[in-house]
Amino acid sequence: MAENVNVVGPDFLTLQVRDLERSRRFYTELVGFHTVPSKVPNAAVLGSEPIKVALRQATDDLDEVAKLAWGVVIWIKAEDPDKIAGTLADNGVPIVKPLCDGACGREFIFEDPDGYRITIYEGQPD
Repeated sequence: MAENVNVVGPDFLTLQVRDLERSRRFYTELVGFHTVPSKVPNAAVLGSEPIKVALRQATDDLDEVAKLAWGVVIWIKAEDPDKIAGTLADNGVPIVKPLCDGACGREFIFEDPDGYRITIYEGQPD
């Protein structure tokens, strides 16, 4: 076992996307994120806490894989999952798991324009 390893934990998450502008609009206009300044070319950084989320123009051919992010589950905490679910559904976004009461409060799973499945959840009360 390695000594003196100082792993803190996840600090940044990036989704490779086919069309950066389409994904930026999707995540800001429908999901409710805002963008923050970034020096990274071909990327849009979303204002989220405690972990920043970025969308980056794909460097891999995303059409060559059967499904993106198999085995990776991304949970995004939100104040009003019901409102977001309604907005997404009203705009024809595929809802993979309908809105329900789960172990972490209200939750649902949607599929973004690139096929990533994202869970929106309320979080457990303090």
